[in-house]
Amino acid sequence: MGNHSSFHRPVLLEETISLLRPRSSGRYLDGTVGGGGHARALLEASSPGGRLWGLDRDPEAIEETSAVLKPFANRSKLFQANFRHARELLPGLALDGILLDLGVSSYQLDTTSRGFSCDRSGPLDMRMDTGERLSAAQVLEEEDEEAIAVILRRCGEEPFSRKIAREIVAVRRQQPVRTTGELAEIVCRAVPRRAERKSLVRVFQALRIQVNDEIGALESALESLFGMLAPEGRLAVISYHSLEDRPVKRYFNSLADPCTCPPDLPFCACGRVPTARVVTRKPVKPAPEEIETNPRSRSAKLRVLEKLAVS
Repeated sequence: MGNHSSFHRPVLLEETISLLRPRSSGRYLDGTVGGGGHARALLEASSPGGRLWGLDRDPEAIEETSAVLKPFANRSKLFQANFRHARELLPGLALDGILLDLGVSSYQLDTTSRGFSCDRSGPLDMRMDTGERLSAAQVLEEEDEEAIAVILRRCGEEPFSRKIAREIVAVRRQQPVRTTGELAEIVCRAVPRRAERKSLVRVFQALRIQVNDEIGALESALESLFGMLAPEGRLAVISYHSLEDRPVKRYFNSLADPCTCPPDLPFCACGRVPTARVVTRKPVKPAPEEIETNPRSRSAKLRVLEKLAVS
């Protein structure tokens, strides 16, 4: 276990807290609590009476956050759970703010035994919840060539998906692909030298997303999380690549502008009215200073939605 500061450096911390507007009577959910950086800041900003519920799929993240949030134990509660199950875990709760910080944590990337990084040789695991059955090695063992190519293309937007899938299947006929180093070698053999680095990142991303059903969890959770907001409550989502950002943008826009009438119709005939407003017209991105101190924040985008009060 890393020390508290190294577990995960919270991205866009000041911007997120400012846009969630925490207050003393508020109730907040951090659906991806990680190392507790955002959660701690929310609890500090909502002192003395604000309450926070924190979820994470990773048992090590929950253990770390328990230590970080010890001073706030009377105002916070943690669950090892996927944020897609938040509504069942916390039925009837009306929240003033919800945060999802998507993607993989620095701790997960830097821990060799977790198998998330193409730069560290370790078991090809990639499970965020280590209690689940399916690892990245099992995906590569059980799926056929076509299915592997589809995963790499759909979850990694990898242009050499077919070549890589073919090479994986050729190698596994001799022996299973069990380590991150073995997979990295296969990818580098299958793609042009100039493309090696980008392909490695995309292939590892694709397998991680597949193993953890990250896009499925996000798409199924957005509606239920919005339903948990109190009027004027806000939902903030930090994404790190277009596969995460697109469904968030699409869902936010569908609530803020639900009209389905043809654009040339002079009046609205469908009767659909907005239930939310998009607070961030353009996504908030890290300042150059943050990128310099935390290069992994480079691709981060923060979008925030506010639930409209019923008139």
